[in-house]
Amino acid sequence: MAHHHSEEHHAGHSHSHAPVVTNLNKAFVVGIVLNLAYVLIQVVIGLKINSLSLLSDAGHNFLDVAGLALAMLAFKLAKSKSTEKYTYGYRKASILISLLNAVVLLISIGAIAYEAAFRFKYPQQLPGTTIAIIAAIGIVINAVSAFMFFRDRENDINVKSAFLHLASDALVSLGLVVGGIIIHYTQLYWIDPLLSIIICLVIIASTWSLLKDSLRLSLDGVPENIDVQKIKTAALQVAGVKDIHHLHVWAISTNRNALTAHIILDNSTTMLQAQQVKEKLKHELEHLNIHHVTLETEVLEKPCTENDC
Repeated sequence: MAHHHSEEHHAGHSHSHAPVVTNLNKAFVVGIVLNLAYVLIQVVIGLKINSLSLLSDAGHNFLDVAGLALAMLAFKLAKSKSTEKYTYGYRKASILISLLNAVVLLISIGAIAYEAAFRFKYPQQLPGTTIAIIAAIGIVINAVSAFMFFRDRENDINVKSAFLHLASDALVSLGLVVGGIIIHYTQLYWIDPLLSIIICLVIIASTWSLLKDSLRLSLDGVPENIDVQKIKTAALQVAGVKDIHHLHVWAISTNRNALTAHIILDNSTTMLQAQQVKEKLKHELEHLNIHHVTLETEVLEKPCTENDC
């Protein structure tokens, strides 16, 4: 059986459809600085008035600051060049970092929920107005930070993670404002630990899909935005391709995908025709979010008939 091998990197091609992530360094830096300053405010005021909701939200926001720092690192590593030891560079680190970020966020829930349960049993007097004012500051900071990541949120899982966390933080801050107002007018101090539990639920909701996505990608699973059946259909629609098998799709990084496959051609196909078929297929795969393609061609041993075509 005849074999032809082809490997292609599309990063440098003008017709590549790889998602373009703009320069996000400024967004990361501003987001980190603003949120770190807000965390310090929450910790100082939270300790002063003994508010669990402010302190738990401070812990949540600090983890988001750490997440932003890790995402910025991942963003830089995703641009790394290949070496003899790491032929894909350090792009995979962006996936591992998103997984670590999700795990750390989920672990934080345990500590918050434990303290909230204690506060339900022993509620403490709190100045609701102070909680509302500090939370209102959080709405502004998180909304501004989230907006900076809005445009590129669908191009990279770490950027999407940053956007979702900051957007959810803005919603949590809104909840704290409402809670602070309720505490001020009703003196229902158990509202404070209740808000902490709500924060835990928000963390789970915003982190669970990220955890699943990053875990799947770290295990070289098929990325969520890739449909293997569509790939097979697109391949069989390319003139000259009789079948496709040994198909493997995985993520090189959080925004670049790779594919290897064997395609079967008719035994009358010349090497030049085979090369043209592969180039056509690679072009079609770019439209399906595949950026790095390795194809091996095989030919039928006998002329194509109705039974084996």
